[in-house]
Amino acid sequence: MAKELPTSRLARGTKLGIAVAGNALRAQKTRRSMRGRSEAVRARMAEESMIRATEQMVMVLGTMKGVAMKLGQMLSVLDLDLVPPEHRERFQRRLAVLRDSAPSVSFEVMRAVVEEDFRQPLKAVFAEFDPEPVAAASIGQVYKATLHDGRAVAVKVQYPGIDAAVRADLKNLAMFRRILQSAMPWVTPAVLDELRLNLESELDYVAEANTQKQISELFTGHPFIMVPTTYPELSTTRVLVSEYFPGRGFDEIRQLPAAERNRIGEIIYRFYVGSLFTFNEFCGDPHPGNLLLGPDGRVAFLDFGLYNRMDPEHVQFEAICIRAAAEERAEDLRDLMVERGVIESPDEITPEECLEYVLAACEWALVDEEITITPELASGAFVLAVDPRASEFAGMKQQNLPPEHLFSRRADFLTFGMLGQLGATGNWHRIAREWLYGDEPVTELGRAHHEWLAGRPAPTPTTGGSTKKTRKRAAKA
Repeated sequence: MAKELPTSRLARGTKLGIAVAGNALRAQKTRRSMRGRSEAVRARMAEESMIRATEQMVMVLGTMKGVAMKLGQMLSVLDLDLVPPEHRERFQRRLAVLRDSAPSVSFEVMRAVVEEDFRQPLKAVFAEFDPEPVAAASIGQVYKATLHDGRAVAVKVQYPGIDAAVRADLKNLAMFRRILQSAMPWVTPAVLDELRLNLESELDYVAEANTQKQISELFTGHPFIMVPTTYPELSTTRVLVSEYFPGRGFDEIRQLPAAERNRIGEIIYRFYVGSLFTFNEFCGDPHPGNLLLGPDGRVAFLDFGLYNRMDPEHVQFEAICIRAAAEERAEDLRDLMVERGVIESPDEITPEECLEYVLAACEWALVDEEITITPELASGAFVLAVDPRASEFAGMKQQNLPPEHLFSRRADFLTFGMLGQLGATGNWHRIAREWLYGDEPVTELGRAHHEWLAGRPAPTPTTGGSTKKTRKRAAKA
């Protein structure tokens, strides 16, 4: 039997508080013992202290689930400047545990959740139900089952008490920031506020089932993107039933030859980033645990608890800004951001700083040449854009980014991180020109995608906005 998940704010805050205090005491002890040591010894001791602090952070995030678990999953995508280069691969593996192997809860406990929500025995709903989970996520586990009509399904079941745990975590965000900033000072109020605004909505599996069904219908007949349909009539607040899709996970995909990884990288880019500019909506939770490579070459995308539908005007603003950056029109870019209210202190921001800041974050998609995305390239852009330790762009980092744009930029960064983990190569700018400039596609996947678009029924007009609650505050970028 798994250890009971602490759900009260006090219990979960105490676990975090112990970690914070431990890091602080360890840092003080290390500083005292460093007196009189040589520079080389001091550097090594500081490194070892930071490594231990990061190990403790990973351990705490991995055992708490809830918001802490979600942060860990985000971090596992980006090979951030957490530790010295020679240790990063080891820590990336440890962080990947948060992505793929959340602590398991016994089947009997999870079965009770299903039967309580359905108000009938498991066998009344499912002809077969494999007790071994096929995947684990930040707030639940996934099982394979068969319905009485023979359909194979995936059943995502929430951990018991996770709703109370998430809400307790949300009240402890200040303490989360303290523990994380010891190794990751870039964890700003904006990052935590974005989590607070969106994570609680992931607890409603009925809403997620309806969203995923709509997205599945949106991509019906697509040549290389697949979204398994859901069965909202069989889903409850804590149980989500969807079509089962057999496929290889991200670790297996990373072992494929370069050409296949490049193809999958382009598919990932088109789904997570291209969808925003094509459909005014996008999945806000890109990470390797949310996709599978099918035997027919299609990539299935999973998990739509964090999904945004944006006002077309907001999407157009992002496209206009990216075009201005690509064309190095610094004055125009700065004027756009001042008019939009992104830059609140125009006297403190030069056009050149504004342009360089945007390029630092997304130049990989603005350069007209083939680029191999590496973990260092992806994390470097992320850290440069948001880490307060980096002296570059200090003025831009203090400006306001409206929440709807903060959410889309986060998705963009995490997609970039996934491509880095994949080591994908492509002319990302030529792909992006399809949605930024309306250019004809230059890749085989692009031509297949546009042929599919041309054959689709006329889309139903959308009113825009988010599937989540209206965001009431801008967040500091």
